[in-house]
Amino acid sequence: MSDDVERRWQRLEPDARRRQILECAIRLYGERPYASVSTTELAKEARVARGLINHYFGGKRDLYLEVIRVMVTVPPPDRVSFPAGTLAEKADAFIAWFLDIVERHGKTWLVAVAGEGLANDPDVQRILREADDLAAKRLIEALGSTLGPANPDTLHATIRAYGGLIKAASREWIERQTLTRDQVHQLLVSSLIGIVRDMHTSSVGS
Repeated sequence: MSDDVERRWQRLEPDARRRQILECAIRLYGERPYASVSTTELAKEARVARGLINHYFGGKRDLYLEVIRVMVTVPPPDRVSFPAGTLAEKADAFIAWFLDIVERHGKTWLVAVAGEGLANDPDVQRILREADDLAAKRLIEALGSTLGPANPDTLHATIRAYGGLIKAASREWIERQTLTRDQVHQLLVSSLIGIVRDMHTSSVGS
């Protein structure tokens, strides 16, 4: 029996099988638009029966929603030791960590953050909004006390808006290749430091 056949019929635990399907979907949706990827192709690439996609995800649309959710949700930085130093040091460490995530997934991440394929779908919009809120929360947590006194709602909204710059700069780097990773890193760090310092000035002056 060939290695391919052995892998095809290898018994996997449900979580491992689900992860296998999801990883194949992440790769395919990074290569081609949503509409051009069929359930049959997804099953073939994942080496599973087509019915297992419905079993684990409920169908093609639900699988795509899960791809978006996984791609756009910033994981907790529990495996990263951010420095307890200055604003610049913390910003530099967070952006480096985040760009590692973006680089790992490349175009699939860009597809996901734009909601391509189902951009007007209310479930996609909900996932993207929740992801933006969580990303802002993660960054605020990473910066910690260096943020100084600030209205929590204003701070969260400002950092969430900064997320738009992160997406645009990442597209210039990954898709258009008009910026290098180092240039994106520098742009995002300097912009974040400027935003936080402006907020400090505003808080003191008010």
